[in-house]
Amino acid sequence: MEAKFHIPVLLNESVDGLAIGSKGVYIDATFGGGGHSEKILETLGKGTLLAFDQDVDTLHNIINDDRLIFIQHNFRFLKNFLRYHGFEQVDGILADLGVSSHDFDVPDRGFSFRFDGKLDMRMNQSAKITAAQIVNEYDESALIKIFQEFGELPNARKTASVIVAARKSERIETTQQFCRVIEPLVPKKAANKYMAQVFQALRIEVNQELEVLKSFLMDAVDVLKPGGRLVVISYHSLEDRLVKNLIQKGDFTGEIEKDFFGNIQSKFKPIGKKVIVPSDEEIARNPRARSAKLRIAEKA
Repeated sequence: MEAKFHIPVLLNESVDGLAIGSKGVYIDATFGGGGHSEKILETLGKGTLLAFDQDVDTLHNIINDDRLIFIQHNFRFLKNFLRYHGFEQVDGILADLGVSSHDFDVPDRGFSFRFDGKLDMRMNQSAKITAAQIVNEYDESALIKIFQEFGELPNARKTASVIVAARKSERIETTQQFCRVIEPLVPKKAANKYMAQVFQALRIEVNQELEVLKSFLMDAVDVLKPGGRLVVISYHSLEDRLVKNLIQKGDFTGEIEKDFFGNIQSKFKPIGKKVIVPSDEEIARNPRARSAKLRIAEKA
């Protein structure tokens, strides 16, 4: 296999969390550079691993192994492709929700404010909506909503207003054009955090990440066998909140659902009392792991 695009985060902890059986069926919902899949296959014995990824760049990383079925689609189609390949239920599902290091480091993908490139941000490069279209064509109220909900920006209204005013002069097509537009709003003491929040908001909207995650998690409830494991690595509070609420309370909103006897109606039992985070040593090796949170649950 070629050099990986993405240094796998919490590798041992996440794969151990699957509690792999030698003849089981498992899913790597976010194949990326193949690091987690490679580790799963080391343990799998005669089982089967189905790996999903919509990004064509990941084709360079496919592992030559008869036990691997690679599916070049978004994990929101999990249930359909399982049935297509003859599986109704599986023993474990792993999802690393982070954008790959490769995508951040390729300027033309537009994920990073550190480089100049097209204002794109599509994980699926055949998708229609780009970040440039959002910035140039969404009305001001829609932009406010995106920056409030997905970027959690305290000055979402001002950010949207500045963008709408700037695009009247010229279309905003590149990441550096966009950075220059919002530069007057960037707080000097928290510049990187602010820019990361702005870019995160656009990326989530482009890829419909939260709706896709909800769909995936609900499918996971259906396709996991009783006792099967769900392992999810998230990188920001919006993702982690959805995962945490579903595991602990049985609902995305955090509203606790109880049965007639007062028992919480969750399909999952959390494994471990606390969320798992990277060690200082891992963060030193891979700074992009800093915000990662790992949650493991077992289907009841």
